[in-house]
Amino acid sequence: MENFTIPCKSSPPIPIVPSKFSNPSEFLPRQTKPTISFSRKTLPKFTDSHLNYLRKNGEFTEAVTVLDSIAKSGSKVTSTTYMNLLQSCIDTNSIQLGRKIHERIDVVEELNPFVETKLVSMYAKCGFLDDARKVFYAMRERNLYSWSAMIGACLRDQRWKEVVELFYSMMRDGVLPDYFLFPKILQACGNCSNFEATKLIHSIVVRYNLAGCIHVNNSILAVYAKCGKLKWARRFFDQMDEKDGVSWNAVISGYCHKGETEEARRLFDAMSKEGIEPGLVTWNTLIASHNQLGHCDLAMELMRRMESCGITPDVYTWTSLISGFAQNDRKNQPLDLFKMMLLSGVQPNGITITSAISACTSLKSLNKGLEIYSIAIKMGFIDDVLVGNALVDMFSKCGELEAAQKVFVMIPEKDVYTWNSMIGGYCQARYCGKAYELLMKMQESDVHPNAVTWNVMITGYMQNGDADQAMDLFQRMEKDGKVKRNTASWNSLISGYLQLGEKNKALGVFRQMQAYCVNPNSVTILSVLPACANLVATKKVREIHAGVLRRNLESEVPVVNSLIDTYAKSGNIAYPRIIFARMPSKDIITWNSAISGCVLHGLSDIALDLFDQLKKSGFRPNRGTFTSIIYAYSLAGMIDEGRQAFYSISENYQIIPGLEHYSAMVDLFGRSGRLQEAMQFIEDMPIEPDSSIWAALFTACRIHGNLALAVRAGEHLIDLEPGNILVQQLLLQSYSLCGKSEDTSKLKKFGRDAAIKKFIGQCWIEVKNSVHTYVAGDRSELCSNFLNSWLQNIEEKAKRHDFGNELCVEEEEGGISWVHSEKLALAFALIGSSSVPTSIRMVKNLRMCGDCHRMAKYISMAFGCEIYLSDSKSFHHFSNGRCSCGDYW
Repeated sequence: MENFTIPCKSSPPIPIVPSKFSNPSEFLPRQTKPTISFSRKTLPKFTDSHLNYLRKNGEFTEAVTVLDSIAKSGSKVTSTTYMNLLQSCIDTNSIQLGRKIHERIDVVEELNPFVETKLVSMYAKCGFLDDARKVFYAMRERNLYSWSAMIGACLRDQRWKEVVELFYSMMRDGVLPDYFLFPKILQACGNCSNFEATKLIHSIVVRYNLAGCIHVNNSILAVYAKCGKLKWARRFFDQMDEKDGVSWNAVISGYCHKGETEEARRLFDAMSKEGIEPGLVTWNTLIASHNQLGHCDLAMELMRRMESCGITPDVYTWTSLISGFAQNDRKNQPLDLFKMMLLSGVQPNGITITSAISACTSLKSLNKGLEIYSIAIKMGFIDDVLVGNALVDMFSKCGELEAAQKVFVMIPEKDVYTWNSMIGGYCQARYCGKAYELLMKMQESDVHPNAVTWNVMITGYMQNGDADQAMDLFQRMEKDGKVKRNTASWNSLISGYLQLGEKNKALGVFRQMQAYCVNPNSVTILSVLPACANLVATKKVREIHAGVLRRNLESEVPVVNSLIDTYAKSGNIAYPRIIFARMPSKDIITWNSAISGCVLHGLSDIALDLFDQLKKSGFRPNRGTFTSIIYAYSLAGMIDEGRQAFYSISENYQIIPGLEHYSAMVDLFGRSGRLQEAMQFIEDMPIEPDSSIWAALFTACRIHGNLALAVRAGEHLIDLEPGNILVQQLLLQSYSLCGKSEDTSKLKKFGRDAAIKKFIGQCWIEVKNSVHTYVAGDRSELCSNFLNSWLQNIEEKAKRHDFGNELCVEEEEGGISWVHSEKLALAFALIGSSSVPTSIRMVKNLRMCGDCHRMAKYISMAFGCEIYLSDSKSFHHFSNGRCSCGDYW
């Protein structure tokens, strides 16, 4: 193999010497100089043979007694006999015997490094690494075997970094590892991802002509691959003079871990061509890699190919497949595979059982879970903590808390996941009190709560509607629990407040999170963005977008999808179009967000063009796509095309139309004035119309002045929503217009008091980074006389430019004595400013009335400003005397 030497820039670290080792004589006799006594008695020949006899027969107590007798007589034993006694301690795992023999080390004829090395091995293999260290660092002379023993001891205890430090120390002592020790050191380098130490070892191997050992070369290759340094690994692999199955497995495994399965498959095929048939390990590596990447079908295909090559899948093959299918929510397939595995005669292990139980949890299939449970009991896995944790989780999520509690109690050695699963089960079932009791018990146990435990509790209280208790736990988390809050802790509060409808509190927590310099993740962004989906939060959306860019979250498609949707709902359609155009990869939600945003802003032609691009790109439209498209055809007045799109839902895409699609169709007919067709369409519906269908018809009747049909739609609405005061009010106005007395109408049963209740209109407007609230009839902000004259002047001019035949049926009353909130907000924005603003953004709690709509259109034309208003029914963008809703809302 060609030599290439890698310079190591790092200086070897100073070895860690145990602080406990202060008195070496505790383990070894203190000697300043080696002494030879000529006056001692000659060693009887039978002493060693007698000790060996006792050792072979397991009579260790008598052997210790003999050692004491030898010491009293001044005789000695050979180092071989003494080391054989220490080996017996290792074989019987008896540290007590080992300590007794160590105490009698003075009886050894010649104390050499091999005896001391055996002591190191004895302590290490009996599980007492600290004692092994003390002996090792007290040694007067350390040879290759001494270093090998100490490195082997640390390796068994998985102290990878200490192994690397010992390697540097032995090099400083001038001791060079051999063919057997290098692979052990390299194993530690791989497990602690120490790339620099590996490069140093590689250079030493080349420099001292040790590169001919394939075992060492495979170890170097494996570390390069494990550290993810595929260029180094591939270069080293290509230059290897000799390769075996281990070499190929190492490089294939490296590509698999990096997710580069195509290159791994190429190497796999090349391996066969080189005359080395892939073994079970190679196949399992490839299968596991495909499963981890979600390529379950390819993994299944590989297993079939493996069987055709005469290699029988083992438990690891089956477990990899079952786990992969379960993690990728492949419904019943993991359980089918589990059954196939049992029928093939392969015994499952704990991980197999755990994966099968997880599949039952995803399916919420308690019966199948109980079957796996019985198998786990029969095969003796019930004490396995992984199996126990999976069972607790399954029973909890299936609503069987008593069963979960029984399994929880049965687990002998609970870990943090066991406790968290049980606490999470109680929280999910809204038994937060029991979850809290368990948290207190956990704090008293050997297993302490971690961040996940506290986060589960916070989320549980939030879901239970107890925000105060959740906030109390959040604040106690670091103080009492001594657990640092992480991003997920803040996310629990933010999403909790949003679920409770407390948008302002959610945004407040988000601002506090930023003040504490806690970096939000994609979950944070996806939680907080919907809270900003309104016209008075546009600047906040831009601020969050900047944070997304700073933290490199723009590569996550769900985050960008949410940005597109939120920007559109906050009144900015330019940014979503730019973001959409720049996205390297899109999913169906991306397309739906862009299309619905354009529909919201009245850009039907762009929405329909995007729909064509979606189909050309190979995406399959879903339910959400068709809802937006039918509305787009409605905006464009393309009745036939909209009807065709509706029927294609079931005919071409095998999707059963939902109420949202029927509502969009009523809007399609109603917007164009085809009210009878809309009514006929409703009557022909295969499913029962809900309130959204009749509300869509009522809107059409109000806009086009069909009073009789409006009353009919209103009566259906009142039947579906008898407690809705707004519906009662609209129907009352409709009866009044047609001269029908409410005393003989459907409203009679609700009582006159209920029917005459009024909703007070409110409007929020953003001016100079501040949000102001206005209530209908409130004129405290401006001088009443000036306000009246200004509004009357604007209203008179607005009426000259706009005429309509819509019914005067509104959600709030009007008149000179009762000025609507949006008029007050517009007056404040225009009169209270030194210059005319370029844009005005408002949110209203009720549907905008026709008079205010007309006035807003006129102001946008007369004052040359953009007005964005979102009411309870529609989004309005007023510009140059026109509205994006097409005067239909």
